[in-house]
Amino acid sequence: MSKIAIKVENLSKAYQLGNIGTGTISRDIERWFARMRGKEDPFLRIGETNDRTTKSESNIVWSLKDINFEIEQGDAVGIIGRNGAGKSTLLKILSRVTAPTTGKISGNGRIASLLEVGTGFHPELTGRENIYLNGAILGMRKREIDRKFDEIVDFSGVQKYIDTPVKRYSSGMYVRLAFAIAAHLEPEILIVDEVLAVGDSEFQKKCLGKMKDASENEGRTVLFVSHNMAAVKQLCNRGLVLQHGQLMFTGNQQEAVIYYQNAQQTNISFLHNGNMEDSLGNELIRILKFEVFPLNGEIISISSGIVFELQFYNQKESTNIGVTFELKNTDEIIVFHHGTYISEENASKKGIYNVKGIIQPNFLNAGIFIFNLIFGENQRYLLYKVNDFIQFELTNESMGSNSNILPGITRPQIEYSITSLS
Repeated sequence: MSKIAIKVENLSKAYQLGNIGTGTISRDIERWFARMRGKEDPFLRIGETNDRTTKSESNIVWSLKDINFEIEQGDAVGIIGRNGAGKSTLLKILSRVTAPTTGKISGNGRIASLLEVGTGFHPELTGRENIYLNGAILGMRKREIDRKFDEIVDFSGVQKYIDTPVKRYSSGMYVRLAFAIAAHLEPEILIVDEVLAVGDSEFQKKCLGKMKDASENEGRTVLFVSHNMAAVKQLCNRGLVLQHGQLMFTGNQQEAVIYYQNAQQTNISFLHNGNMEDSLGNELIRILKFEVFPLNGEIISISSGIVFELQFYNQKESTNIGVTFELKNTDEIIVFHHGTYISEENASKKGIYNVKGIIQPNFLNAGIFIFNLIFGENQRYLLYKVNDFIQFELTNESMGSNSNILPGITRPQIEYSITSLS
C-alpha cells in the first residue's frame, strides 16, 4: 500500500488588497479569535477567484480556492499554470512559509524548500555557516551535516567562496548552494519553485538529474513548479494544473501538460477596433494589430513559410525604439528571440508603425507555437511586454510513407550528398 506524503483538504488562501485591517479594532479582534479557533475569516467575501484578466468588485482575492489532492511518497509532481495561477502560493503553504485561510494540509516527513533566491540564508553568514544553519533547521545533527558537507560543496561548485558571506554571492551562486543544500540534506519532501531558471543550463540539467534520482532511486517526494513543459515531462510522473487559484486537473504528467496547453486562450490574430486609449498596451506603446498567416498557400505548414505582421502606436520620441518577437513552443522552449529597430540614432517619432517579419519555409517543425512581444528602448529599458499573445498551429507534412510528426523544434530541408568509398 502506498504511503501518503502530502494530503491537502479544502485548502484556500485569501489576500486583502489595499489596507490590511477590517476597518475597526472590534472586527480585527473578531477575525483574530476566528482564526485562533480554526474557523473561517468572518469578513471575507466569498466567490472571488484570482482572475487578473477581469476587474474584481471585492478587495479580497482568493489566490487558492478549495484545493484537494493527495501525493504519494516517491512521486515527482509538476505544478503548472500561467502566472498568477497560485502555484507559488501553494508551495509557500506546503512549506509552512504562510498559513492557509481555510482548509488543512498534512505531511509525512521533513520538508526542504527552494522557493526564491536566498530562501533560508542569513546574508551575514558564510556559505559554510549557512549549510549548518539549514541543516539545523531541518532537524539534522552536526555529524549528519559533516557527512554530507563535501558532497554539498562539490555539487554547488562554489568551493572557492564557501567561507565568504553569502551576501557577496551572485544570484547564480545563491541558487547553486541553496539547491545543493536542499537536495543533499536528505529531506523526505523536496519543494522547488522555478528559481532554478536563474542558473545556467548545465546546472539546471544537473539539478533535474538530482531531483529525478531523489524521486526514482531514493523514494523521496518532489514538488516542482516550472513553465518549462519539457522539464516537467522529463522529471515528473504526475502533474497538477492550476488556473485562477483553482485545481483544474490532476493526473499523469503527459496528460497534465496536454490539458494545460489546450487551455491556453490565445488567438492567431489580434485586431483592435476601439479607441486608441482602450487598446492593449500602456502610455508609451499601444498594440493595434498582430496577425500570423502563411507566406505561400492557404494553410500554415512546414513548407508554407510564415508571415507575422505587427501594427502599433508609439508615443516615445527621440530615442531608439526596438520591437522583439520571441517565439516559443508549448514546452516553453524559446525557438528564437529576434527583433528590429523602428528607428535609430534617437530618431523615433510619435505615430503608427507597421513591422512585418518572414520565417522561411522548411524552418519550423509541426506543432503549436506562441509569440511574446517585447518593446524596448536602446536595448536597455523595457517599455512594454506581453506574453502568450498570439498562438498558431503549424501543420505536419508527411515524408513519403511517414506521416508522423518527427521529433525536434526545427525541420529544415537538408541536401545530402552520398559518395561510395569502397
